[in-house]
Amino acid sequence: MTTTSWFPPVGARSTYRKTVTESDVGLFAGITGDFAPQHTDDEYMRSRPQGRRIAHGVLTLGLTSTAAARLCEAHGVTAVSYGYDRVRFLRPVYLGDTVTVDYVIDRVDAEARKAFAAMTATTGGEPVLVGTHVLYCYPPEGDA
Repeated sequence: MTTTSWFPPVGARSTYRKTVTESDVGLFAGITGDFAPQHTDDEYMRSRPQGRRIAHGVLTLGLTSTAAARLCEAHGVTAVSYGYDRVRFLRPVYLGDTVTVDYVIDRVDAEARKAFAAMTATTGGEPVLVGTHVLYCYPPEGDA
């Protein structure tokens, strides 16, 4: 489905699912340099309230980017992330959890060339992340 404007339509939705693996967490730690024990040390986490290692919150947030990219592709929109507002990490994501991202365009500001999407990530039906993603939308090539 392709839109006739620069923006995804209000109500457009994308869903993305991914099981967070040992590799995901290890590679993310290596890329970012965040080797904090809550992500990398089983023994340390056994003595903490969670009882086991948790994925980086920003790794979970990063999964929302895939949902955004898929939505833009489905609607023929070229956009870049303009930022995230009111992001909250509600619960930990454990290694082995499957995260489902629901990404829905809820507002468009055509004058500012921005689209706003509500993001919700869940595991086992429970929300683990919520927030708003702001997309800056580019006109099709050749348009001003």
